[in-house]
Amino acid sequence: MDGIDTYWLWLIAGLALALLEMIVPGVYLIWLAMAALATAVLAFVSDPPIAMQVIAWVSLSLIFAFSAKRWLRDRPIVSSDPLLNNRAGRLVGEIALVTQAIESGAGRVKVGDSEWIARGADAAEGTRVRITGSRGAELLVEPVALLGGEGAA
Repeated sequence: MDGIDTYWLWLIAGLALALLEMIVPGVYLIWLAMAALATAVLAFVSDPPIAMQVIAWVSLSLIFAFSAKRWLRDRPIVSSDPLLNNRAGRLVGEIALVTQAIESGAGRVKVGDSEWIARGADAAEGTRVRITGSRGAELLVEPVALLGGEGAA
C-alpha cells in the first residue's frame, strides 16, 4: 500500500484481536491475534505485497489454531475441582431426608434447603437416605445403614 506502512495495520489488528480475546474469552481469537502480530513482523522485515500478507495471516491463523487444538487435546487442562458445575455430583455421599415417599423407585428428598427427585429403593417419608450418585437432575439414593446411630428419623 502506497504511503502506509502495513505493519502498523497488522500490529493494531493483532492487539485489537488480543483485547477482544480478553473481553470475550473463547481461546480462539488469540491465535488470530498471534498470526496478525507475526504478519506485522513479516511486513516490517520484508514488506511483501498486501495480498501475500493476507495469505500469510490466513495461513498462520490456521497453523496456530490447529496446532493449539492438537496441543490442548494431547495435554488437557485438568480442573482442580471437576465437580464445580455439577451440583448433583457434589451431593454424592450426603445424607438426605425423604419428603415424599419413594414408591416404585421414585420420590423426593430434601438436601439442605433444596428438594430433589430421588430414585432408589422404596422408603417411607421421614427416612434418611444416602446419595450414591445422580442421573441428570435426579439423585440416586439408598437407605442409610443403621450403624453409627444413623437411620430413620
